[in-house]
Amino acid sequence: MEIVLGSASPRRRDLIEKSFVNKITWMVADIDESYPDSIPVNDVAEYIAKNKANALLETQFLENKLLITADTIVISQNKILGKPADEDEAKKFLRMLSGGKHEVITGICIAYQGKIRSFSEYTDVFFGELSEDEINYYVDTYKPLDKAGAYGIQEYIGYVGIQKIEGCFYNVMGMPIYRLKQELKTIL
Repeated sequence: MEIVLGSASPRRRDLIEKSFVNKITWMVADIDESYPDSIPVNDVAEYIAKNKANALLETQFLENKLLITADTIVISQNKILGKPADEDEAKKFLRMLSGGKHEVITGICIAYQGKIRSFSEYTDVFFGELSEDEINYYVDTYKPLDKAGAYGIQEYIGYVGIQKIEGCFYNVMGMPIYRLKQELKTIL
């Protein structure tokens, strides 16, 4: 069976390609990623993942293909930190995360032969205090504008800043592989 990953994230593609023996196709769902204010922050990632799936199902012929879409958000102080608009906002996000705990939520939607299943995976991330030099170096060198919360756990800031995590490491990268494989058993 062919897997269609509806995501623009190279990290998700890499994780899926390394975790499945199936043929993988990559598509991007060009959608508005806004959401109604009435949705609780913990449900936003799953809401967006479902919208991505619906957009691809409406425009692509996906018969006998397994579609997986995802969205990852970072929540700090009950505020969603999405992808930063620019380097200044990236630095602001990292200052907010410094010395505290935040939550990373990845919403996943799976569609196969008319069946749709969605879920969210949660991971708590604890940052130590980040210096201005570390923040500036990271943003200037790694340009994390394509990452929720303005950081990648697998990059410099993850090495020097993260004290511990509670939950799935790969969830913080944007694709909770173990949980995904368990959920696939319910739809296949």
